[in-house]
Amino acid sequence: MTTVLALVGLLVIVLTGTGWAVWSAAHTDDARHVDHADVILVLGAAQYQGVPSPVFAGRLEQAALLFGQGRAEQVVVLGAGRPGDTSTEAEAGRTYLVEEQGLPGDAVVALPIGGTTFESLEGAAAWMRERGLGSAFLVSDPWHNLRVRRMASDLGIQGYVSATWRSAAKTEPTRLEGYVRETFAYLYYRLFGR
Repeated sequence: MTTVLALVGLLVIVLTGTGWAVWSAAHTDDARHVDHADVILVLGAAQYQGVPSPVFAGRLEQAALLFGQGRAEQVVVLGAGRPGDTSTEAEAGRTYLVEEQGLPGDAVVALPIGGTTFESLEGAAAWMRERGLGSAFLVSDPWHNLRVRRMASDLGIQGYVSATWRSAAKTEPTRLEGYVRETFAYLYYRLFGR
């Protein structure tokens, strides 16, 4: 019985500590103290036949803001497509940044690699290594900050998180759901590396 209570206590401590770390990272914007990085990496999200979802559009607009502030000279949009899609997340995002946000076409790269966050960042890391680039602003939703920063670090990228709150859940219950889901996603990544 003592062993079971100790294990339950340990589990509660791990979940609480990880949840606190996810919440804390979500409320961090490295752009407050980091002026420049080699690139801005935008993590893909749903797109509908070339039209970014509101969540994805929020991320793209955050990247456009960083670019407009001179935080990097290049934006790289990540994400593959799903079977049957006529566009990838990366291509839809690049088109949105160029046509809707007015970024120069030669400053935006579509990297349609990866069906998961890790696979996308893995592709970005390889792309960056080929060009001698090492640092990046990582743009996603706030509750992803802890995990994407850790993944980027594990892949050799000096990552600075700068999430968008525009696309984030607006109600407390949906925000809580995001934090809880990401707490388990972060623990899963730390245990299994994916």
